[in-house]
Amino acid sequence: MSGTDHATATPDTVAAIDFDPDALREKYRAERDKRLRPEGNAQYVEVKGDFSHYVDDPYVDPDFTRAPVSEAIDVLIVGGGFGGLSMAAQLRMAGSQSLRIIEKGGDFGGTWYWNRYPGAQCDIESYCYLPLLEETGYVPKEKYSFSPEIWEHAQRIGKKFDLYKDALFQTQISEMRWQEDEGRWLIRTNRGDAIKAHFVIQTNGALDRPKLPGIPGIDTFKGHTFHTSRWDYTYTGVDTTGGLTNLADKRVAVIGTGATAIQCVPHIATHAKHLFVFQRTPSSVDERRNAPTDPQWAESLKPGWQKARRRNFVSLTSGLPQDEDLVGDGWTDAVRSIGGFFATGAGDASPEELARMMEIADFKKMNQLRARIEMIVNDKATAEALKPWYRQFCKRPTFNDDYLPTFNRPNVTLIDTQGHGPDAITETGIVYGGKTYDVDCIIFATGFEVGTRYARRMGFETYGRAGRSLSEEWSKGIRSLHGFYSRDFPNLFHMGISQNGVSYCVTYHLDEQADHIAQVLKHAQLHQANRVEPTDAAEKAWVAVIRSKSGVTRDFQRDCTPGYYNNEGRPGESVGLIDEVYGGGPIEFYDLIRNWREQDMEGLQIR
Repeated sequence: MSGTDHATATPDTVAAIDFDPDALREKYRAERDKRLRPEGNAQYVEVKGDFSHYVDDPYVDPDFTRAPVSEAIDVLIVGGGFGGLSMAAQLRMAGSQSLRIIEKGGDFGGTWYWNRYPGAQCDIESYCYLPLLEETGYVPKEKYSFSPEIWEHAQRIGKKFDLYKDALFQTQISEMRWQEDEGRWLIRTNRGDAIKAHFVIQTNGALDRPKLPGIPGIDTFKGHTFHTSRWDYTYTGVDTTGGLTNLADKRVAVIGTGATAIQCVPHIATHAKHLFVFQRTPSSVDERRNAPTDPQWAESLKPGWQKARRRNFVSLTSGLPQDEDLVGDGWTDAVRSIGGFFATGAGDASPEELARMMEIADFKKMNQLRARIEMIVNDKATAEALKPWYRQFCKRPTFNDDYLPTFNRPNVTLIDTQGHGPDAITETGIVYGGKTYDVDCIIFATGFEVGTRYARRMGFETYGRAGRSLSEEWSKGIRSLHGFYSRDFPNLFHMGISQNGVSYCVTYHLDEQADHIAQVLKHAQLHQANRVEPTDAAEKAWVAVIRSKSGVTRDFQRDCTPGYYNNEGRPGESVGLIDEVYGGGPIEFYDLIRNWREQDMEGLQIR
């Protein structure tokens, strides 16, 4: 379980090349350019009106009702995923009882409540990803957990910290409004609730609201459709184990080839009469190499093992050298081989030399992945179409041992749309290149909204001092101190990917954020303070820090193929997923705010 050591990008790496870097750069540029669309995020359809059923919860009783809640509490947490659970657990461990969690789903779990598609699996090692393992006394069954085990762990946390009694499930916030005279937030919901809270912590995630492709005729199809985040097992049959027996006589189309499709396509192909996979941009697909947990290894673990393992993983994937690779997986191999996304340097190399070394190492890694496709996929044309032509971290890397072999099945057809997507949807099927592919079912594996208005993604508006809306405040980019708090929105904390240090292991930074917020709240309590808000000067200074350290990230993303990482090929014009993150990496960021806390939290008014 300790992993192995791998070489990082070095000058020798640059010298030992057997390909033409200029030709690869030109190929990458051409592939990017044909995917650029002038409408950016507007190419997607918002799931409202006639499309609102795509966000309905298929796992609960639609007739559920309850009496409205009217109360005053200390802390309200928005979202019951791992961010909200970690935050609530921190508050519980600090002795807090006056809290409330509002969650639109029917249970805890967040992403893992909604994503129950067949094959759903975390692509970050479970010993790092699943939070609070030591606190709950649990060791995952295998290196990479599947969705049922992850959701079960979310429920385990809820029970361990007695959070179910404080949760309002199947509840959507309508609006949040600051009450200046009372020093509280007033939160209203679709259940008629009116809750007043001293502090509000938003943990409702960056990838939360499903999106649909704006394909002409998308509303005309007469067959069955659903989004992967609301999988319809009534239609497909069975459950998350993947026995989709009802598809035996069905022609199925999957639109999208991102991380979700990589996992569910093999299961659909096993059972469908025929599967058509519509691809705009292929994903990079490396080996998964999953394995059961070694019981002897589990018994040997010492207190503090998860914290040490996580920091090791996050350090390595940030480009920080470590004496040992405790995880030893595709992530640490890939990122260390190219020097890390947040690489800090290589000896005496200049920034330009370092960038050159990383680029060459990246080219070599992607050449290996493209060669792997040729080895696995029998049909040469299909293999060529499945090759990703971009830097590895332009899109989320995927790891799967079943996806590529699926295209050797006689009942599977890849429709490569050359970066454009399908031309149209008709009553009976999908059109591309002058041909209609008649299908019984269309499954949208098209991801979630990024870069749209804040209130649209959250599902409600937040109004701060003098009725200022957060959507308006952030319309030209996030304005915050450390990504947690914003001027004129007192006592409001944000968790997730923001102007902070983001990690591939999302739960690592959520736990760090929960710990930080808990420490700030403890400080406020000790000083009997009821207002926590950054100064205008501190907020402006932090935004300047973000801008000054974002240059490398934005330059990298500008050359990338379009996707949600780079605001569909327009980094900086709006807010892509990682447009505003702290450019020094997560380890540097969380050390920074830890030191900031110890130095009197300058720039944060606690009064």
